[in-house]
Amino acid sequence: MYFQHSPQLWALHPDLVAGAVVVTDGITPDADASARVADHTAAALARLADAGQEAELPEIRAWRRTFTAMGLKPTQYRCASEALLRRVRKEGALPSIHPLVDLCNAVSAAFAIPVAALDLAAVTGGLTVGPAAGDEEYETFGGGTEHPAPGEIVYVDEARRAHARRWTNRQSGRSAVRPETRSVLIVAEGMHETAGSDVPKLVSALADEVAALWSVTPATARVTASAPRLDFDL
Repeated sequence: MYFQHSPQLWALHPDLVAGAVVVTDGITPDADASARVADHTAAALARLADAGQEAELPEIRAWRRTFTAMGLKPTQYRCASEALLRRVRKEGALPSIHPLVDLCNAVSAAFAIPVAALDLAAVTGGLTVGPAAGDEEYETFGGGTEHPAPGEIVYVDEARRAHARRWTNRQSGRSAVRPETRSVLIVAEGMHETAGSDVPKLVSALADEVAALWSVTPATARVTASAPRLDFDL
């Protein structure tokens, strides 16, 4: 399998910094991630206390600029980390879904960087992040089907299924992590000035947490314009 960003995307967004964590087996729903989730959520709350609003964080400002450049209203379509931080600020915590999802969400909020966790069993061939043709099928969490607008940035597999819409805005229900999930691809993407150091730190922190909680050895990688494709066996 593979994960990559298209040449068109790199041309449009040369400031992108991306990293990935791959676990090919061993994820289960019975791990207790609560302590680690609490620590990362506390770190997110501390950042919010200093910034006042999530929109003031440089990581979020950069994604808002990116969404504006894509023709999206950044207050209508928010990147995943901004949506999580808004919830943390208002409720003081994040909902529990699955230990891996809970961990990824808490780490995403702590770093203010979008993180996507995808069940690889639901992905055909591999994933490419790039402009949609418009014929891709996107499955909502409610089981409905949508078609991304032509040019919209999507995660698309070889079966023409879109696993995320509006880039870091909304994942698909098709590849959401579930109790039966065993293999995952976790992607972090940053656009801010210090993303070159922050994204690798996030990837390393998340890989260490996954290794400790599930007793697995995740593979990690940085994806760049010069090395845009990550290949791995499943």
